[in-house]
Amino acid sequence: MTMSHYPDDFLWGVATAGHQNEGNNQHSDIWYLENIQPTLFSEPSGRACGAYERYESDLDQVAALGLNAFRFSIEWARIEPERGTVVGKELDHYEAVVDAALERGLAPLATFNHFASPHWFSAAGSWLAKDAAQRFAEQVDRVMQRVGDRLTAAVTINEPNLEQLLQAGGKLPPEAEQIKRQMLQAAAQAAGTDSYFASNVIPSNVQDDFQQAFTVAHRMAKSAIKARRADVPVGISIAIADERALPGGEARRDARRAAVYDHWLDVAREDDFIGVQNYEAFLHGPDGEVQLEGQRNGMGSVIDPGSLAGAVRYAHEVSGVPVLVTEHGIQIDDDSLRAQFIPQALAALEQQIAAGTPVLGYCHWTLMDNFEWIFGYRPKLGLLEVDRQTLERTPKPSAMAYARAVRQAQAKMAVTS
Repeated sequence: MTMSHYPDDFLWGVATAGHQNEGNNQHSDIWYLENIQPTLFSEPSGRACGAYERYESDLDQVAALGLNAFRFSIEWARIEPERGTVVGKELDHYEAVVDAALERGLAPLATFNHFASPHWFSAAGSWLAKDAAQRFAEQVDRVMQRVGDRLTAAVTINEPNLEQLLQAGGKLPPEAEQIKRQMLQAAAQAAGTDSYFASNVIPSNVQDDFQQAFTVAHRMAKSAIKARRADVPVGISIAIADERALPGGEARRDARRAAVYDHWLDVAREDDFIGVQNYEAFLHGPDGEVQLEGQRNGMGSVIDPGSLAGAVRYAHEVSGVPVLVTEHGIQIDDDSLRAQFIPQALAALEQQIAAGTPVLGYCHWTLMDNFEWIFGYRPKLGLLEVDRQTLERTPKPSAMAYARAVRQAQAKMAVTS
């Protein structure tokens, strides 16, 4: 058996998000935008996957795959549905989730903001409000007071650079920006406020303002976390593609990196890790982006198992801190392609670890087919299929492929140690 290059305490997990799985997150800004007219969302989230009630059986599924980590988000809108009103039973719920994970041998990896925020927060200026960072830090503190002693790692904010990446990669049609602005204007009017924003619905003209605001909020949240527990690793997770260059395309590649990733990689120099969330690769030539050859996924990108290793390498090179793969997956209807993709990507990741890049863990996105934001329930990224009528979960072949890859890696780790 060959030697393992994974560290002994490597985290093997899945990543999830509350709004996308729990259902009926009615006090959130995303729920509000899903139900306003006009809306950019193709359908409302509704009951989602019913994971709020089914978390124990879902965690059973995670443990059955042989994993040892579970990334989830703590939904601020449930805990503070109205400004200044804290719902204790919701803190009880997330404490129960943490304890249930630990009972199953799963390290709890908590995300404090995975796009969705309280409606009142977004109606009052969202992250651009003067007191936004302080309000977020207060939410983080109350959660840390309850469960901070049991967390394995904490992610403050999920993908604060998503809009820049979507814009740079041309992932949304031009009319989407117009619909986005109309939706936010309608939301502000209905809420009786001057403006309305959400973390993953940011008009292009205020993206720089949001980057600054997210930076302040991240740092204040990290301080709140460390004040309660200094030893817990804290970081931020960013969306990052593997940016490659043909001869003569280096300047274009570097410009993309500077515009989308480098600010956050610089911020991460102060943190314990950088969260990497990778789904695609881009190739830059002297005259612009060059289309990669090969079979494409549901995002329109070439299926490229090596993109994760490339993104991880660059993230560490610039930030200088260890990497935690907080998301990685593939949007595809044909699950046999996912089953092939996962072990190939993990093999490339292990090679990168062998080359010296420190990686703390890998969380596959995602446990089950869920609500994929403006695209609704059409995209499929889960290891488990969800019957949209009964909400019953059924493991796909890719779940078994991931479990098998983890078992093989752990067997090598046991021999090496």
